[in-house]
Amino acid sequence: MHLAPRRVPRRAVATAAIALLATAVGCAPQPDEKAAASPSGSAKNTCAKGKLATQTSGKLTIATDEPAYEPWFKDDKPANGKGFESAVAYAVAKQLGYDKSAVVWQSVPFNKAFAPGVKTFDFDINQVSISAERKKAVDFSSGYYDVRQAVIALKGSKAAKATSVADLKGLKLGAQVGTTSLDYIDDVVKPTQQAAVYAKNDQAKSALKNGQVDAIVVDLPTAFYITAAEVTNAKIVGQFENQAGTPEQFGLVLDKGSALTSCVTGAVDALRKDGTLAKIEKQWLSDAVDAPVLK
Repeated sequence: MHLAPRRVPRRAVATAAIALLATAVGCAPQPDEKAAASPSGSAKNTCAKGKLATQTSGKLTIATDEPAYEPWFKDDKPANGKGFESAVAYAVAKQLGYDKSAVVWQSVPFNKAFAPGVKTFDFDINQVSISAERKKAVDFSSGYYDVRQAVIALKGSKAAKATSVADLKGLKLGAQVGTTSLDYIDDVVKPTQQAAVYAKNDQAKSALKNGQVDAIVVDLPTAFYITAAEVTNAKIVGQFENQAGTPEQFGLVLDKGSALTSCVTGAVDALRKDGTLAKIEKQWLSDAVDAPVLK
């Protein structure tokens, strides 16, 4: 769910050039795209351990949706440190200089986390895929998890026999609103029937169990958990290939232009480099192994 100095031969020329540049900048409108491409925060001065410009001084406010689903969280309790995203959140907090007692959790609906508007959290962690469209409204950290989308259907159904994207086109498919799961239905499968859209994954699972849809699309680790523990008469039909060869990644969501963006990105990058993210993934997502690829 998370961018050369000029050599001047003479001092007089440099002074004149600087004055001229200052005048030009003051008079000319600055392009939005260039501003948006600039790093949101300066790591040099704002990333002092435990002293970031957070919502509450000395605290780190982290948001996620409610309920908090497994395997990303455990027992619907983000603060217990169990589950992949809870563990990642606390690892990032520690990297930023905040221990567990300094972390404050906040409930924010999935779709609201990356909607335009001022945020009440320092960062949100909720399986939010990084995308160019979402970057127009919020900042993202670098990716903390590479993910694929998967299709779930009831065992013995027509949908369960699908082996290609073409086999899915005539089916009634469902997914949670605002997700890349829904995007894959609309943009990759392009079904002949309009997709069923749900506010929560729980509603999508209920629709599948009740036969209101032929199949639902979720991320692969969630698919493994649903079929193993929640809808045990369902199976993973397969997973989609990444589009254009670019891996889909979850990123931490921050307010647009947040001074914390570079700090949080630096923390995620450090955790990836030292193997912490891989260790957390192995602990909490070990069941998310290969599934057939739908082409």
